[in-house]
Amino acid sequence: MQALRGVGPIVAITLAAEIGDLSRFETPKQLMGWLGLVPSEASSGTRTRRGAITKTGNRETRAMLVKAAWSYRLPAREERRYRARVEDLPEEIRAIAWKAQVRLCQRYRTLAASGKALPKVITAIARELVGFIWDIGRRVQPT
Repeated sequence: MQALRGVGPIVAITLAAEIGDLSRFETPKQLMGWLGLVPSEASSGTRTRRGAITKTGNRETRAMLVKAAWSYRLPAREERRYRARVEDLPEEIRAIAWKAQVRLCQRYRTLAASGKALPKVITAIARELVGFIWDIGRRVQPT
């Protein structure tokens, strides 16, 4: 998980401890829902209204993800620290981490430029970051 931008040792340990085995979630949407990062919905007939995030799950884990999402407000780049952190990782994991960095930095700029409130933008980035965490977690078997 630390291959992802914004996810350091403390965030990774918190996520691993609170979420546990990622293989119990069949899709990233299930993990996003378990963490409470999906919008609430009130629907009746043909009318559907989406509200604030549901905030189910662990508050600390959600807070860690939101803190990690703040790092995507800066442009995507490969710094020396980043390259040193990922040099021993498999190419597959590095590719996912770079794809996440490019996508989430672009998504931040797009949402912020469209006039969305900054807390909503960061929450959306955190939600997408969970999808990349799920993908990495499914490819790496814990020791």
